[in-house]
Amino acid sequence: MTRSRSNQQNRGSSRHRASPVSVDAQAPVVGGRAAARRQKKRGGKRALKIIGWTTGFVVLLGVGTATWAYTKLSGNIKSSDLYAGKSGDAGKEKADAFGRTPINILMIGSDARTNAADCKLGGACSTSSGARADVEMVVHISADRTNATVMSIPRDLRADLPACVDEDNHTSVGAQPDTMINSALNWGPGCSVAAVHQLTGITIDHFMMVDFSGVVNMSDAVGGVNVCVTANVYDPYSHLKLKQGSHVLKDVAALEFLRTRHGFGDGSDTGRTSSQHMFLTALINKFKNQNTLTSPTKLWSLANAATKSLTVDKALKPIQSLIGLAKDVNKVPTDRMTFVTMQTQQVPLTTGSSKTVIGPGAASLFQTIANDQSLTTAAGAKTVKPKPSGPPPVPPAQIAVEVQNGTGIGHRAAVIAEGLVKQGFSQDTTSGNGEATDTTTLTYPAGEQAQAKSVASALGLPATALTQGTGSKLVLLIGADWTTGDTFPGGKAKPAPADTQSALGGAGVQNGKDTSKCAPVSTFSTIGETAEGKVTTKPSRYGMTPTKAYAISPEVKDSAP
Repeated sequence: MTRSRSNQQNRGSSRHRASPVSVDAQAPVVGGRAAARRQKKRGGKRALKIIGWTTGFVVLLGVGTATWAYTKLSGNIKSSDLYAGKSGDAGKEKADAFGRTPINILMIGSDARTNAADCKLGGACSTSSGARADVEMVVHISADRTNATVMSIPRDLRADLPACVDEDNHTSVGAQPDTMINSALNWGPGCSVAAVHQLTGITIDHFMMVDFSGVVNMSDAVGGVNVCVTANVYDPYSHLKLKQGSHVLKDVAALEFLRTRHGFGDGSDTGRTSSQHMFLTALINKFKNQNTLTSPTKLWSLANAATKSLTVDKALKPIQSLIGLAKDVNKVPTDRMTFVTMQTQQVPLTTGSSKTVIGPGAASLFQTIANDQSLTTAAGAKTVKPKPSGPPPVPPAQIAVEVQNGTGIGHRAAVIAEGLVKQGFSQDTTSGNGEATDTTTLTYPAGEQAQAKSVASALGLPATALTQGTGSKLVLLIGADWTTGDTFPGGKAKPAPADTQSALGGAGVQNGKDTSKCAPVSTFSTIGETAEGKVTTKPSRYGMTPTKAYAISPEVKDSAP
């Protein structure tokens, strides 16, 4: 699965190339040999901190080099192809006016139990049963490195999965309609990348995958992660058992907290993603604390444990690439990070159960990330009050356009209308034929100039194309000056303004600075109960809440004091 280190270091990413790190050329050190030794030691500490930080999550700290550790740590890391779809690719990033591009990383938590350490953590143990994604998060770092969005994709989500080829294991699969998205990992992380890109339209530049034992080892290396729960909770499925209040989770307890789905929220995967966001927020802020991981021994323990459990795309295989990524991500303040869970809804089945499918608002969330637009303001980190002059902007989702074809070329209006809807404009946008014209115009009703400007900006239309009319609709008449493409020739199209209300509606928002939230213990009967009123994980009717399960299970040891 892993190519030689020398080959990997000659490979780069067409979308994101880390800044080269020289291991030979060192700047002169003032102060003689003793100062040089001190500088080298500090550099080693910083690099270890970066590497461990990288794998614990994508929020990484520091800069520096540790040439003595490169061979060991780089050898720990496994790698695989970024994209495993039989057709297409993972998308192409668009540079901003300064030539900068955003970074999107698919973080994967694998449920594979293919080694002794993972098998001890419970569940089926097999070297041939494949893997599923217990966790999938798209981590978006803005082109200007001022903000980040972390979007969780529930593992139970049903989606149309693409055909994939797993080159490492020499297996393949055809397209799979209406299939749980977490199953794509069975054909390698590159298939998960293909599935997420197809679902969201978001370019994926890298992936990072960690297994069960990696989570356990890293939580130990950082001295535990602080969390709190709103009530007593016991989930016999993940084995999480905690009293109401605050706890420091170490070892297996961290994994139990991250994996529980019966303990929090409504007992579904959306409750689990919310608690994961709280855990990661606590972890991020602990790493940002400069007093964390000051011991070289702990730093090495974290870096070694992290890299042993890590699989990345081939462009990230060299340690230098991880450090380059670290320098980018570290620029984002915690209060400019937004955690969300993509919107889903339940659709009833004829069997009496239901399935999880994409929900309202998800398309707006995907588009906002794809357009590199910040969600931090709407998350509450920094409140921006609207200026008193003029009404607030109208969200694109509330702007419908009647697109008319005046070119004489078939389907031109349909192409433009489809492009507007993809940019987040109203689904009520229509297309049809109009009068033949040489010049494209956008006519707007009285009082809707702002809406017209939003449409013009998204399409690259010049200001001269806008005119106020007497009708009640926005009407875009495509002329002979625009016969191809979905952007006006010579124009500079800009994404429609972010519709944060739609993008975040029902998305369970968590700000990266907010460590005050407690995981809401489920008040639903999510725990199995036997006829005798005992806790069970075997198929049975749901009969008790996680709090009742805690009360009747004094013989089970708490996960953390």
